[in-house]
Amino acid sequence: MNDTSQPTAGTTILVGVDFGLPHFDGELEELGLLAETAGLKPVARITCKRKAPDAALFVGSGKADEIKALALMHGASEILFDQSLSPAQQRNLERHMGLAVIDRTLLILEIFAQRARSHEGKLQVELAKLHYLSTRLVRRWSHLERQSGGIGMRGGPGETQIELDRRIINDAIKRTRERLEKVKKQRSTQRRQRNRRDAFTISLVGYTNAGKSTLFNALVKARAYAADQLFATLDTTTRQLYLGNQDGTGRSVSLSDTVGFIRDLPHGLIDAFQATLQDAADATLLMHVVDASNPNYPEQMAEVQKVLAEIGAADVPQVLVLNKLDAMSPETRPLQLHDHYTVEGHSVPRFFVSAQTGEGLAALREFLAQEAVAQMPAEDHANSQELE
Repeated sequence: MNDTSQPTAGTTILVGVDFGLPHFDGELEELGLLAETAGLKPVARITCKRKAPDAALFVGSGKADEIKALALMHGASEILFDQSLSPAQQRNLERHMGLAVIDRTLLILEIFAQRARSHEGKLQVELAKLHYLSTRLVRRWSHLERQSGGIGMRGGPGETQIELDRRIINDAIKRTRERLEKVKKQRSTQRRQRNRRDAFTISLVGYTNAGKSTLFNALVKARAYAADQLFATLDTTTRQLYLGNQDGTGRSVSLSDTVGFIRDLPHGLIDAFQATLQDAADATLLMHVVDASNPNYPEQMAEVQKVLAEIGAADVPQVLVLNKLDAMSPETRPLQLHDHYTVEGHSVPRFFVSAQTGEGLAALREFLAQEAVAQMPAEDHANSQELE
């Protein structure tokens, strides 16, 4: 048994609160995967039901005591909540339990900070973390004592420190936003040049770990990083996808692999990643990749649609690609690998594929080739027919 007086670094207790919402993860599976992705080790899980969050401690004092006892028993060093906490709730929980408390928002931000590779990606994560930190000043600097005088007296050193740090963070936010704006203009110029060169652009979107990067590699024969983990890809990668000569053009189109979406993606990240996600909003076609082997894929699809609406990409035409056909059990495999499916009231083409084995990719390629021809300017189409 662990020495309860010496918590083990990186060990965490997973906490989920069921408020009656349909997407509640009773087993906390996704939170556990997120924790492991961030380098944490879940040692215990606990859930509870509430009609509404407790204003002070989110879970109430009784459940907070229970979580604290569980953490002591397992020698955990951190408490990880599957929901977002207010600054006051986070501060109060840390004081009550004597342990670090992390909410879902900060966890996702930390993962993004670890995974960002490009200059733009790092700037976007930095901006999102600064916005998050700016609301947590009361917690970060709670160790500074405030010296209070009589009625009408000004605050002492503690209050001055908070004001100073808020000013420092606001200045950092301004500088980071200005640097990001420059990168955004550069990307916009590159996108315009690409659109002039290729009228047809495709962006891969989907819930994290749906296999987008594996599908991207299979289609363009690239070597983009792909792994069976959450948020394996953060930075947008664009390559040329050659559609062959069966369409009469032998032309290439642009294919972009974007960051994966997830339930309750922090709004700060949506705002910060606007430049990256703009590729999706500007695309001719969205390839919505879904993990067909995940029993919760309809809920994951709904989350992706919600984020697409937030970034202004809800009206971009879509094709559904249900990936990981090789991981589906025989009884759940579809009778047809190509049909249509209703998304947000619209009938969209649906393809079942395995990016790992290549099954179903030929039909998907043929569909993309037909779509590219349909989108070609009339004069380009006529020229291509003359060359046959």
